[in-house]
Amino acid sequence: MKSIFDPLQQTYPSQRYPLYAKGGMVNCSSPLASAAGLEILRRSGNAMDAAVAAAATLTVVEPTANGLGSDAFALIWSQKDHNLFGLNSSGRAPMLATIERICADYPACGNKMPTRGWAPVTVPGAPKAWAAINERFGRLPLWEVVSPAVHYAREGYPCAPNLAQSWANSFFVFQQQLTEPCFSAWFDTFAPAGRPYEAGEIIYLPGHAVTLEAIGETNAEAFYTGEYAKKIDTESKTYGGYLRYDDLAAHSAQWVEPLRVAYRGYEVCEIPPNGQGIVALMALNILKEFSFDSRDSVQTCHRQIEAIKMAFADAFKYVTDPDYMVIDPHELLSPAYGAARAQEMTDQAQIWTHALPPKSGTVYLCCADGEGNMVSYIQSNYMGFGSGIVIPGTGIALQNRGADFSLNPQSTNCLIPGKRSYHTIIPGFLMQDKEPVGPFGVMGAYMQPQGHVQVAMNYIDFALDPQQALDAPRWQWLRDGRVTVESRFDPQLARALHRKGHEVSIDLNTSSFGRGQMIVRLSNGVLVGGTESRTDSNIACM
Repeated sequence: MKSIFDPLQQTYPSQRYPLYAKGGMVNCSSPLASAAGLEILRRSGNAMDAAVAAAATLTVVEPTANGLGSDAFALIWSQKDHNLFGLNSSGRAPMLATIERICADYPACGNKMPTRGWAPVTVPGAPKAWAAINERFGRLPLWEVVSPAVHYAREGYPCAPNLAQSWANSFFVFQQQLTEPCFSAWFDTFAPAGRPYEAGEIIYLPGHAVTLEAIGETNAEAFYTGEYAKKIDTESKTYGGYLRYDDLAAHSAQWVEPLRVAYRGYEVCEIPPNGQGIVALMALNILKEFSFDSRDSVQTCHRQIEAIKMAFADAFKYVTDPDYMVIDPHELLSPAYGAARAQEMTDQAQIWTHALPPKSGTVYLCCADGEGNMVSYIQSNYMGFGSGIVIPGTGIALQNRGADFSLNPQSTNCLIPGKRSYHTIIPGFLMQDKEPVGPFGVMGAYMQPQGHVQVAMNYIDFALDPQQALDAPRWQWLRDGRVTVESRFDPQLARALHRKGHEVSIDLNTSSFGRGQMIVRLSNGVLVGGTESRTDSNIACM
């Protein structure tokens, strides 16, 4: 029987309370992924195992945002080591991808990379991230950890409401734009009936299941040096792509030291560049120079927006692959630089450019177990389904992360073979007195650091619980200078921001304001979780 209701018609406002648990918690944008993580916890896995299980499952149950061709980053608190570890598994540009070759092959592109097809495809990092986390911290073998994802791919799962909406959005764009033979495998894989899936329909991804099994059984080597690497290489050569077997074989996930900023008795932690987590930290480093009495005041929102604009101005100038950065990221986070930038702020909106600091001194999930381990994890195909390239019969949808490279050789983030691009996906983590408070994150391209600032301040400055910290109405600064606000945003506050010079408009698309998750661990070990009310999110706990 077909449903008589529209699951996206939210006639009445609903409210969620934070969830409390002791044995473990998994927060994902898909209830099925949360359930997968919980299943692994119940099999005696730890939080790291649960994170990998949920991440692998999200490639199946939310392919509109991530896939086997994604990149990944993680912040991992290991209770045994009593330390926070960062993992960067973002892929590099293929060695054949040069500015000269891209411009010759795509003469109409100007200084901008193409966004679809083989040109923006970089080396996928997610499978290697799963293997690296499993090898260093996991308790269960990788094949067992990915088994829930294999089950959903092979046995099928029902399409969720927001998933159906995202699927339809991509399908109708792809139907109009992706008409070349290289895109046919996308339609065969994700629209076998010639249309997008509707809410409640069962989705089967059998090729995806087989690939996941191979990844699990070989600790991802089948993907990077085995049969799947060869299949990717063959498809790339067939359609004039630049990615090759050697690019895949050379990929490694890198363990990195997280960046940190002290903020009102807490440490806010992010992955260092090439990720854009430094944007959130730069903004907070400025905002700590002010005091805020009310979350919903024009002065609070104005200063948050201006601080974000300042931080992005510096990030767009300096942030790229750390091997190519001309400045030490820590210089952008010095207290003196934050204070100096704060003094530049006025009561009116301004256009900011980068400044030099003084010399001195797009799925997110989080999980925790009963032992104290906690994981903040994010992976993405970048623009929806990514490049539109799918390797036939495998379920491997390749990301289009290379679209962020510049074809201007003078740009910090210019394309160079083997280089990692400026990366939008970022996991966050809160610490206090050298102890973990918990993971948090907000998905959504350039919204992510803005979401991190708003959620962190909601929790730290305004004492909102994790659920309220996520539910609070959000604003978003866009790269063209406009500021959009959610329909729930106070209209009087929006008008006040307009009087301060901000070009403010209402955006009815709530997904553009990011999708977040958060877990806080209390001193007695109890876990408190919040999940995103703007999508199909859920928390699984025990």
